[in-house]
Amino acid sequence: MNHNQRPQSISKTLSKNDTGETGTHQVGILVPKDPEILCFFPQLAPRTKNPRALVRFKDDGGSAWDFPFIYYNNKFFGGTRNEYRLTCMTAFIRAHSLQAGDELVLTRNDDDHTFHIAFTRRRKIQKTADGVLRLGSEWRVIPIREV
Repeated sequence: MNHNQRPQSISKTLSKNDTGETGTHQVGILVPKDPEILCFFPQLAPRTKNPRALVRFKDDGGSAWDFPFIYYNNKFFGGTRNEYRLTCMTAFIRAHSLQAGDELVLTRNDDDHTFHIAFTRRRKIQKTADGVLRLGSEWRVIPIREV
């Protein structure tokens, strides 16, 4: 998928690591290397060490939130990491008292180059057929329905 066909909205079900409920520190929310998810974000230069783009999101209350989108690619420069992250989200998560299972919804408007962030409260906790708890850490593209 190229950046001309990028999705208008994506969502992420937050995990306990994302919200800080585990008490551990992580460097932002992990973004999968799925091309359909990655192309939602600004393009980064993969041959530059740890390239980043600052993405400004507005929430439903009109507040602006700046989140760096970073490709930690130092594995190709003598390090160990090869992952994408959306960072500096702790203040937003805390301001809205988000918890594991809550869903972030990120939307882009290519007409005016703006981004919006919203959330829905905790989804019902899911278990597999054999009773294993299913962790909420998935990203997905939200299809836009024509009216």
